[in-house]
Amino acid sequence: MEIKTLQYFVRIAKEESITRAANALHITQPTLSRQIKDLETELDVKLFKRSNHKIHLTDEGILLKNRAEELIEMSQKIQEEFKVIDKNIEGNVYIGCGETKGMEVIANIFKEIQIHHPKVHFHIYSGNAEDIASRLDKGLLDFGLLIQPVNLNKYKALDLPTFDHWGVIAKKGDPLSEKNYVTKTDLSKEALICSRQVLETDIEENEFAEWFGHLYKDLNIVSTFNLAYNAGWMVKADMGYVVTLDSIVNTSVESNLKFIPLEPKLIAKHNLVWRKDHTFSKAAQTFLEKAIEACR
Repeated sequence: MEIKTLQYFVRIAKEESITRAANALHITQPTLSRQIKDLETELDVKLFKRSNHKIHLTDEGILLKNRAEELIEMSQKIQEEFKVIDKNIEGNVYIGCGETKGMEVIANIFKEIQIHHPKVHFHIYSGNAEDIASRLDKGLLDFGLLIQPVNLNKYKALDLPTFDHWGVIAKKGDPLSEKNYVTKTDLSKEALICSRQVLETDIEENEFAEWFGHLYKDLNIVSTFNLAYNAGWMVKADMGYVVTLDSIVNTSVESNLKFIPLEPKLIAKHNLVWRKDHTFSKAAQTFLEKAIEACR
């Protein structure tokens, strides 16, 4: 199985047409059809099904497309790294980031490297902790910017000098929105909307759970989320209160939502992490050195 064949397969899946894919790839339709037929024979599965002049992926095809895209991305990353291996510091740095103020530190490091090494390019992948960890484990990212609570056992990590504050998002005019802060007692009987990350049970030090103490196990969590923007819509629909970090959900003057901090204060620290066995390019190694300096 060759990378080029997987690239052909992914293109067909996107175009939903062998004819359009062949035109885009600048090869003949019979050649492309034969490549896919050979791939199906090699894997002993059917990858496509036809309907209404289009072709669609089978369940096996969907699985292969996901794996093929990862392999293609990794192949491109390897080629990019070896193109600059004997040159001055240049190339690409891949970082996964959550929605956090910690991005300010990362951006400042980017700018400093850009001044001295203009041929270094940065690629940001935005996602939650689960998405970022998955891409780190597959080698598709050099670094991840994660927000506590998170399990760091698999990674090397730096503590960034930044943090977010935990609080609650409520509609303006709601009784909770009139408070300067909210306590665990205020929230103990309310309908709550929480990030899936803070509900994970395998985190050794879950400061979120510790803040609620004995009330944690009895919280009325009506919904979970992985993107706080979507959670804001659930508040607007009167589903409950979002327990989240400041500066993520829009609570500007124009918004009808308000952020109220927790009391006692609870902060979420930020960590820059990387795989313990990860091999860095010159560009990624330069970024790490600058990050270590920024965290001293």
